[in-house]
Amino acid sequence: MPRISIVISADDDWKPYYPSRDVTAVDTYLAAQEGPVAKTVILNLCRHYRYLSHGYYCSLLAESRGQLVIPSIRTINSLGSKSLYLLDLDSVGVALGKLDALLQLSAQHGDAAEYTTSIYFGRSADPELKTLARALFDQFPCPILEVQFRRRDSWTISRLRMRGINSLNEEEQSLFADSLDQFSRNVWRKPRRRKQYRYDLAILVDPNEAMPPSDERALKRFEKAARSAGLDVDIITRKDFSRLAEYDALFIRATTGIDNHTYRFAKRAESLGCVVIDDTQSILRCTNKIYLANLLQVNRVATPRTRVLNRHQADCLEQAADDLAFPMVLKIPDGAFSVGVKKARNMSELTEIAGDFFARSALILAQEFYPTEFDWRVGVLNGSPLFACKYFMSRGHWQIYQHGEKGQVSSGDFATMAVEEAPEAVIQTAVDATLLIGNGFYGVDLKQRGEEVVIIEINDNPSVDAGIEDKFLGIKLYQRLADEFIRRLELRTEHDVI
Repeated sequence: MPRISIVISADDDWKPYYPSRDVTAVDTYLAAQEGPVAKTVILNLCRHYRYLSHGYYCSLLAESRGQLVIPSIRTINSLGSKSLYLLDLDSVGVALGKLDALLQLSAQHGDAAEYTTSIYFGRSADPELKTLARALFDQFPCPILEVQFRRRDSWTISRLRMRGINSLNEEEQSLFADSLDQFSRNVWRKPRRRKQYRYDLAILVDPNEAMPPSDERALKRFEKAARSAGLDVDIITRKDFSRLAEYDALFIRATTGIDNHTYRFAKRAESLGCVVIDDTQSILRCTNKIYLANLLQVNRVATPRTRVLNRHQADCLEQAADDLAFPMVLKIPDGAFSVGVKKARNMSELTEIAGDFFARSALILAQEFYPTEFDWRVGVLNGSPLFACKYFMSRGHWQIYQHGEKGQVSSGDFATMAVEEAPEAVIQTAVDATLLIGNGFYGVDLKQRGEEVVIIEINDNPSVDAGIEDKFLGIKLYQRLADEFIRRLELRTEHDVI
C-alpha cells in the first residue's frame, strides 16, 4: 500500500487522536529536501488552505514531488471561489436532483431555511445524505467539507467550505476519526487489534450485475485465500473510485468494457502503481471481438472462418452468405455471456439481425457456424493453465447460455477436470493464444472436432463460480490467484528498491 503521511499545522491539532509516526508538522514537510516520492499519499490537514498559505503550499509541493495529495491544488482553487465550485456542481447533478426530496424527508430540519453539515472523507453523519456526500467527495476530494444548504422553493447548496481539524468539536472529532479509519487503515483514533497484512487488495464488483464473473461464494473463497497469503481484502463498487489510492492491487470481478467504469478503475489503479487484473491492455484487446478476430487472424491462430461486416459496404451481407454459407453466427463486438450473438439461417434472418446490430455498431462479425456438443474453457494465469472445463450447450439450444424473452437465462451442464486430463492440443492452443494478449488472467473458449481445435474467443474477465470452475482445484484455484498477486507485488517492491 502507498505510504500515507498526514500533515498538520500544529502538534495540538492531533492531540485528540492516537499518536502516529505518520503525522508531520507542515513546517517540517515544507522544509524537507526530498525528491519525488510517487508512492506517498499526503493527507493535508492544515488549518487553512487559502492562496499562498502553509496549507496551500503543502498541496503545491506535494504535487511537485509527484505525490498524491488530498486536497489537490485543483480542489483548493475550486473551493476557494463560489463561481468555480458552482460550475463543478454540475458533475453531481444526479445527486443534487434528489437533494430536495432527501431533505424534505428529514424531520430534524423542520421548517428551517438553512441547514449546515460537514462531510468527512465522503461520509456524512446524516444517512439521508450518503449518496450526495460521496458524490461531493468524488468531485471535491478533501478531508472535511462543510456544506450549507438553503431552502427557498426547494433546497439548494448555497456554500461549500473546507475546514481544518482544529475547528472540530468532540462529537465531530469522533466522526472524523471514524471516517479516516474507513479511508485509510494506517491511522486510527484509538488502537485496534488487527491482523497485519503485507498488502491491501481491492476487489471491484457490481452488485446490480445479473451475471457477474464470480458469485458470492467464489468471492468469499478468494478472500479467505488472499488473507492467508498476506493480502487484506476490501470489496468495492463503482462508488469507491476515489479510494483506489488506499490499495496496492485491484482485482476486477465485474464484467469489463472499454466504455464503462471498469476500464476507468483499471486505468486509475495502474497510474497509481497498483497491480491490476484485468489490466487495461487486456481489456482493450479482449472486449472488442473485431480487434480480437483481427489479432488471431494476423497471427494465424485457428478460428472458425470469420468475416468483418461494414454497414457502409452495400454488398457485405451477400459476400458473407457466399463465403460462409448458412447457417452463420453474427456477433456484436462488445457482447458477453452470449448476449449479442445470434444465428442466421437464411438471407432474411441475416438481413434482420445485421440491421439490428448495425444500429449499434459500424462493424460486426460474421462467423462460420461450428456446431459442437460442448465448448472448452481453459483458464490461463500468466501463461500457465489453471483450470479446464467443458461447457455443454443449453438443452435444445446451440449456445451455452440461452436468454429468454423476460430476461431469464438458462445454461447447459459442465464438467471440470484436471488440466492434465484435457487434450494437450486444447491446452496448448489456449496458452499460446493468451500470449498475444498479455500475462493476465484469461478464459479461452475453444471448440474441438476430431483433431481440429479452434479459438472462439479470449475473455479477459473469465467466470470463476463456486462449484464450477473450482470444482477440481477447490481452494487451490483461489490460492494460485492470490499467490500471483503477491508475486507481482513483490516484484514491484524489488523494482522500487532498485
